[in-house]
Amino acid sequence: MGAELSTGKIPYTSMAPILQWLMLALAALAASTLAGVTGFGGAAALLPVLILVVGVRQAVPILTVAQLIGNGSRVWFNRRDLDWRVVAWFALGGVPMALVGGYLFATAPLSALTRLLGAFLLLVVVWRHLRPKRARPFPVTAFAGIGAGASFLSALLGSVGPVMAPFFLAYGLVKGAYIGTEALSTVVMHVTKLVAYRQTSILTRSDVMIGLALGPIMIFGSFLGKRIVDRIPERVFVVIIEAVLVLAGLTFLIRG
Repeated sequence: MGAELSTGKIPYTSMAPILQWLMLALAALAASTLAGVTGFGGAAALLPVLILVVGVRQAVPILTVAQLIGNGSRVWFNRRDLDWRVVAWFALGGVPMALVGGYLFATAPLSALTRLLGAFLLLVVVWRHLRPKRARPFPVTAFAGIGAGASFLSALLGSVGPVMAPFFLAYGLVKGAYIGTEALSTVVMHVTKLVAYRQTSILTRSDVMIGLALGPIMIFGSFLGKRIVDRIPERVFVVIIEAVLVLAGLTFLIRG
């Protein structure tokens, strides 16, 4: 079933059992709730479930649509605190490399992408534990390079939020400025990726509909995360997310 769905030749809604979509909806809610509490990991946790349901090739475009909605809402909620210079420099490097990554994604071998995804998920966990607690301030122009690297990897892997976040924080952005600015930079990246996916016929109408359906679920999960953050220790959520990332990463590396 997963192999048939990944080709994109058959509409998902007519072929996928209702239980698969229920599982996907629950995974989106759980992932976004965890991200609402910990500030990272929602997309990376949702991606493995998407891959199980629709396959690698379709999972990344669908995830991109859903992320676009989630990030767009965070931009709106924090619109007064945006750092437009950071977004501009990020876009300068991010837009062209998102296009390059998007076109490459259309022809990249699925097995190689799966293993690359596995390695990426494991590196996310390693990076969280090895990154310096306080990085030296760097010029705003550095975000051109950050945008280029992050956008290229995001086009291939679906999400690089856990890797991007430390750079925005190290620059000195906090609270609404960090959340809104990082989200707007991500929106620019996702829009560009979707253009590339659409031009290479990777993004289908079914993908868009599924992504749009997941968007509100993820927004609601973020809302739930904020409501429970004071009741459940954040450390518990971090352990859960990292366990999911490690398990998924090892699975993708081994199975390819």
